[in-house]
Amino acid sequence: MNDLFRPAPLALTIAAALTAGCSNTPWSAEQNQTATKTSVVAHYADLAHATYGDALITARALDEATDRLIANPTEANLNAAKEAWLAARVPYQQSEVFRFGNTIVDDWEGQLNAWPLDEGLIDYVKADDYQHELGNHGATANIIASNNINVGGESLDVATLSPELLANLNEVGGSEANVATGYHAIEFLLWGQDLHGFESGAGERPVTDFAQGADCTNGNCERRAQYLDAVTDLLITDLEWMAAQWAPGASDNYRAQLTSANADEGIQKMLFGMGSLSLGELAGERLKVALEANSYEDEHDCFSDNTHNSHYYNGQGIKNVYTGTYQRVDGSRVSGPSLSDLVAQSNPELDKRLTGQLDASMKALSLMKARAESSQNPMAFDTMIAPGNAEGARIVNGAILALVEQTGSIEQAARQLGIEALSPDDAGHAF
Repeated sequence: MNDLFRPAPLALTIAAALTAGCSNTPWSAEQNQTATKTSVVAHYADLAHATYGDALITARALDEATDRLIANPTEANLNAAKEAWLAARVPYQQSEVFRFGNTIVDDWEGQLNAWPLDEGLIDYVKADDYQHELGNHGATANIIASNNINVGGESLDVATLSPELLANLNEVGGSEANVATGYHAIEFLLWGQDLHGFESGAGERPVTDFAQGADCTNGNCERRAQYLDAVTDLLITDLEWMAAQWAPGASDNYRAQLTSANADEGIQKMLFGMGSLSLGELAGERLKVALEANSYEDEHDCFSDNTHNSHYYNGQGIKNVYTGTYQRVDGSRVSGPSLSDLVAQSNPELDKRLTGQLDASMKALSLMKARAESSQNPMAFDTMIAPGNAEGARIVNGAILALVEQTGSIEQAARQLGIEALSPDDAGHAF
């Protein structure tokens, strides 16, 4: 592991506490006959706890890196903050499979991962290259440059940039594009606008945007640093809350509620989460929409050109839930009784087919990742979806088809386990 991504000793202590009660003992194939619906749901909670624990660990590392950038705005510190942001995306994107089916997660995640965003709400933008939601009165509010903003006729005091203020400004004016918080607000502050369109290149915010005095570029550097400090602090607070919801040993958190309910309800949530992320969200909203519209505004990590990794780790999260495994950021492996074990008990052929399809979708997403990260002529996601890019379209369509195919088997697995109508969310897309 690169030292840049290695948690500090304090973070490792937190990680150990967060994973108390999680099984890190490899779950052998011989043990699959002992898996029950109850044990599988309990281990699902272990997976969620470990994943959100890692999201918290990496968010703390990101916060430390942004604090160093704010205190000493150098190119090295800006690059370190960017690397910390990229590392933080790895566990968080794997956690998105828990969003679908668990209302407590779905109601919460908009403050952390909402997209696409109209970044002119937060900071300066280049007006002639700025595409935003039509009719959004907050699209050019520029919180960082203002003590007061007016959104839809409402005057708002934004003089003191605090985590609480930013949380209240999220989706201000009723527009989902007015994203003031979370990973993508931080991404924009670190990278700035991506002005390259379909061409190669991510955002190029100068480090002097955080400099003080005469070295400050584009104005409001102190306010920009205050915003970055507040938004990263809020990210940690939010993740601490969600990690606690899945922690073992509590009687009043979400884990206790989930594991005390009928196990069939938990199994339904697991399969619904897999199917909905696979079909409506990843194949539909994140891949199909961007490709059919040829819209780089509809790519997930649009400022950093990290979208291929966002998609890849979403796919990995789906596979994690089915196989009951998760590789932690410290390299250790969480494993236990799984949906795969349950399906294999009564229909080994279906289990083999679905496992193979999950491998196939990861292979398709790996191709997207490899092509974007190639040392020779790399092709980022925003270039893949450019009009007339036949190779890019083949790569994206290959991932869509693999995800759609595995969703059919996820529905079959649900029926095999006694859930007759899974109906994963297709987000209104026809495939």
